[in-house]
Amino acid sequence: MIETCGVILAGGLARRMGGGDKCLLPVAGRPMLAHVVERLAPQCARLVLNANGDPGRFGAYGLPVVADDVPGFAGPLAGILAGLDRAAREAPGLAWALSVAADTPFLPLDLVARLHAAREAESADLACASSAGRTHPVNALWPTAMRGELRRALVEQGERKIDAFTGRYKVAIVEWPTEPIDPFFNANSPADLAKAEAAAAELTRWP
Repeated sequence: MIETCGVILAGGLARRMGGGDKCLLPVAGRPMLAHVVERLAPQCARLVLNANGDPGRFGAYGLPVVADDVPGFAGPLAGILAGLDRAAREAPGLAWALSVAADTPFLPLDLVARLHAAREAESADLACASSAGRTHPVNALWPTAMRGELRRALVEQGERKIDAFTGRYKVAIVEWPTEPIDPFFNANSPADLAKAEAAAAELTRWP
């Protein structure tokens, strides 16, 4: 397995959830972030949490917390950049980082392996997850060496959309099945949170 740094993105404003840290809201009795960490940790050499504000609120997870250094809540690309910079600085031997959303409690256990396999098979620059025919650009595999180009796009060109940035490169797309549940289901609203709770209650084991 290619050693990879997992970057968990929790830096959003969560407007549709009424603000606050939606990843700390519970599903099946545990914060969504706890599920993400549990599912991602066996797949990654190390984990980093991207979050803004007081890092102490995530102290229970024992993860390094890195904030955006691009001002003005520049979106998930800024969080990805923060994670790539942290990985390059503290673990220079890790050439790859995986970004995931912190509110996706059903992440697949083969996420890293399949993205790497597709990237290698297609000689691609990046790899991105997909389900139900829809790509999930937040859940993607990035070379840490790309951080300089990403910073230029954010700071000098004002780029904010992941798809617009990754569209400059060859991206391998990997499709996951959506039964018994879409592994990239993310809870953006109270209604989504209720759906996640109902799905978790029906699953004998998560995919």
